[in-house]
Amino acid sequence: MIVVKLTGGLGNQLFQYAVGRHIAEIHRAILKIDISGFETYKLHKYSLSPFNIQENSASPEEVTALTVRKRGIAERVIRRVLRKPPKLAPTYIREKKLFHFDPDILDLPDGVYLAGSWQNEKYFADIETFIRQEFTVKIPQAGKDKELAEQIASCESVNLHIRRGDYVSNSHTNQILGTCDLDYYLRCVDCLTQTVKNPHFFIFSDEPEWAFNNLKLSYPTTIVDHNKADKNYEDLRLMSQCKHHIIANSTFSWWGAWLSQSPEKIVFAPKRWLKSDDYDQKDLNPEKWIKV
Repeated sequence: MIVVKLTGGLGNQLFQYAVGRHIAEIHRAILKIDISGFETYKLHKYSLSPFNIQENSASPEEVTALTVRKRGIAERVIRRVLRKPPKLAPTYIREKKLFHFDPDILDLPDGVYLAGSWQNEKYFADIETFIRQEFTVKIPQAGKDKELAEQIASCESVNLHIRRGDYVSNSHTNQILGTCDLDYYLRCVDCLTQTVKNPHFFIFSDEPEWAFNNLKLSYPTTIVDHNKADKNYEDLRLMSQCKHHIIANSTFSWWGAWLSQSPEKIVFAPKRWLKSDDYDQKDLNPEKWIKV
């Protein structure tokens, strides 16, 4: 059994599931997900139920067995008196460095608990077919989503994603991540339109009003703003159905482009995902994507 801890938004959860799915596949083991953190963490909620994943939840006992080191009576008493947290078990595997691919992770034995972001395609590239199949939505598109999907399929559709939200409002997040500025998007549009003729831009954003007021393009543009947060999977599906992509420094954005199966897709991604130089970002985006 492999247990993976799910945290963050939908994009983060997809990365976390993917690495666990690969290790479980290597061992022909069952994959279980630990979603207990969402009981107290209110910013995001568990978001993978709409997808065709192997949805097995780990019990508290299973999580404890893989995360807490077994102790003798004396040690338990001492730690309780001193109010020290229990030591982590050797089967608790924490990601060492954000964005960095650690090949040793894929050599882990069965019976481990994974905690981290695992934001790197190399963790699941070998099972790409499985991941693409399991990250499809269970229910068919309907209503406005179906109408947009048909429009997207009928033109040179470009998914342009703008992530703001807590990237702007949270000073700590802004200091680490920042946002892709208008100049970035305009440069991407200029580069893309040198190759793609008659593009139609479908703009997805957590602040659609900001996009409407600030991003002025001389091409057909549709702002997709009908889905609320509880249907973020519908926006992700629509993004993935576009032929080309201009993404933000967002895992949600990343998956929208990666899941696209357009054979001639062009993807523009930010060269710098973070403001900080403390992380190795060179492997964050697939090699074929154009870094701007």
